Amino acid sequence: MSQPRFYDLNVHSRPDGNTEPEQMASMADHIGYSGIAITNHSSNKDAVVEVDMQDIKVFRGVELMASKASKLHGLVGMYRNKVDVLIVHGGNEDVNRAAVENPNVDVLAHPQTPKDGGINHVLARSASENNVAIEFNMDAIIKSRGGRRVQTLSHFRKNLELVRKYGVPMLLTSNAVSRFDMRAPREMIALASLFGMTRDEAIDALSKTPENIIYHNHSSAGPLCEGVEMIHEENLSKGEFL
Repeated sequence: MSQPRFYDLNVHSRPDGNTEPEQMASMADHIGYSGIAITNHSSNKDAVVEVDMQDIKVFRGVELMASKASKLHGLVGMYRNKVDVLIVHGGNEDVNRAAVENPNVDVLAHPQTPKDGGINHVLARSASENNVAIEFNMDAIIKSRGGRRVQTLSHFRKNLELVRKYGVPMLLTSNAVSRFDMRAPREMIALASLFGMTRDEAIDALSKTPENIIYHNHSSAGPLCEGVEMIHEENLSKGEFL
């Protein structure tokens, strides 16, 4: 059985961050990733970044910023056919709901509201039905301290219980805004254990879930890396992949 290939599908380059996209990709390649998605915020002009690298796949992405659900629907329609990875920046109850109810959305990121983890049984069920992954961004743990970190871990544990119960795809990301924010896959897996994610779950959240997202949106664009053919999701359980 082949070794899993790891992907970080929420990475921000200029103008979101202070690093050029090529530098982000080179760092990702250096620390063990097979691919990344540059997912700059839709609030920036020319948010979608096109990068062609030889040693690592760089997928086109966007992180949609919307203050209410009605605006989100318009943004999804605007960007869906332009990107390989479409992420919604949550944290608002209405936006969270609109994101998980829309099968054209790939990932709900930052779902935490000021009160809680942002995910409840109703939203988890919708995310499962529409195959919308729930993101666990490791920068929220790395960059927080004290009570804020405790709160973040509590929210992540709550969300983890719900996504397990309803079979929602899990996604681990760095949410890096600099090449120095990126973490190697083994570090991401270790950080995920802090809120109860098992090693196998963390590996899938860095490999199987990203590959399923890319396959769904990008299957006509060829293999993820040279010599590797994408296998349909229904064949994963048969041991034909990973």
